[in-house]
Amino acid sequence: MDNNHWGFPTNRREFLTGIGGGFAGLALTSMLADEGIAMPSAGQGSLRIQHHPPKVKRVIQLFMNGGASPMDLYDYKPALIKYHGQKLPAHIRPEGSPNEPGLCLKSPFTFKQYGQSGRWVSDQFPEQAKLVDEMAFFMAMASKSNVHGPASYMMNTGFILPGFPCMGAWISYAIGSLRDNLPTFVVLPDNRGLPYNQRGNFSSGFLPVVHQGTMINGTGPGAVSDLFAGDKYGFANKDTDKAGLDALTKLNKTHAASHPGDSRLDARIASYELAARMQLSAPEAFDLSRESQAVKDSYGIGTPHTDDFGKRCLLAARLAERGVRFTQVWSGPQGAVNNWDNHGNIRTELPPMAASIDKPISALLRDLKARGLDKDTLVIWSTEFGRTPFAQGGEGRDHNGGTFVSWIWGAGVKPGVAYGQSDELAFKTAENTTYSYDFHATILHLLGIDHTKLTWRQNGVDRRLTDVHGHVVKEVLA
Repeated sequence: MDNNHWGFPTNRREFLTGIGGGFAGLALTSMLADEGIAMPSAGQGSLRIQHHPPKVKRVIQLFMNGGASPMDLYDYKPALIKYHGQKLPAHIRPEGSPNEPGLCLKSPFTFKQYGQSGRWVSDQFPEQAKLVDEMAFFMAMASKSNVHGPASYMMNTGFILPGFPCMGAWISYAIGSLRDNLPTFVVLPDNRGLPYNQRGNFSSGFLPVVHQGTMINGTGPGAVSDLFAGDKYGFANKDTDKAGLDALTKLNKTHAASHPGDSRLDARIASYELAARMQLSAPEAFDLSRESQAVKDSYGIGTPHTDDFGKRCLLAARLAERGVRFTQVWSGPQGAVNNWDNHGNIRTELPPMAASIDKPISALLRDLKARGLDKDTLVIWSTEFGRTPFAQGGEGRDHNGGTFVSWIWGAGVKPGVAYGQSDELAFKTAENTTYSYDFHATILHLLGIDHTKLTWRQNGVDRRLTDVHGHVVKEVLA
């Protein structure tokens, strides 16, 4: 039989040429390095675009899964005290609700003004309150859905339906990685479970699969599962790895030739390459024991209620320092408990969630500044929607896409400002409404990207993260 019947390389030179073309990877490159053979990386297919000089090189997104209540955290509403226990005022009525709304429910928490900006913050965020003069607030965010799945998709992908790329994937596609030894887009989920939509919130959608988020559970040398072979796999050594990769290269070439439009193979190859590089970089990057005890204490690591989120915030800082372009840190899994979906009792359900993130987030911002990363790093605090100003059941709050709060901090941000405001009860936006389109357009602008020019042709449509909407909110930019 002809040795090249299946498209296999016929000699060493052809074999190495095929590798250079992108159908093997750095995993084999590292083995061949001992022979003095340098091989190029397959790359990740990013545009490397820059429409204007960027202020930001990397982004850390903190997402509060479930719908963080604005009137109990950042949006102080004295009118709720006035109307507490009464029916909603006649001029404020829920639209499309089949049920009679509950009675107005004032916040059970105490608000104070902080900083020169006089920003109102509840006693649930005592540490973040000290940093409000460094943040820029979006006080009139709105969603087109009151349902977790669609609303979370909207805040992450710009659409309420599944199948669209998330912001991290668009950023990966647009400008690629800062380093080649760690993923471009890392997702750090809550250790209690994935958020609503599961992995759909960090999907690459119709973009090449290589741009999807790399989900990493836990911290420490073993944070990335199966990065190294276990002790019981004695056969997994340099020689067998090379033989396996030789065979894999042949299969990959055949598959790629018969499936030219399928990006999954390229993504798998890129993942093998990245895994090889991460064998050198990940053990150090994910090892929090290398940080001082003072730093770990500042994040609340070692304290039960802050330990998990604190570790992931510290890891986000370390990954940013090592060149990860986009890191997403989730607070809360999907479901009825342990998240921000406080239907039952806002008085008892919100405090544990607030306490779990307050100290770690304030430590993250201070730590980024101490590492000098505030000069080119953006931190985002967001959630999928707000909650109703009237009670559900007793002292709970239902979903409300009418208004909620987000903030940004870091490079290119005008500190201590607020854009937009909600109505007197924080039920609907009243001024300068901001949708995900505007929020995303502003973030892309800080990264040097014009959101109207970042497109992907899909089914005859030039798709964008911002759909056909969006404007840059210049009022929050320095």
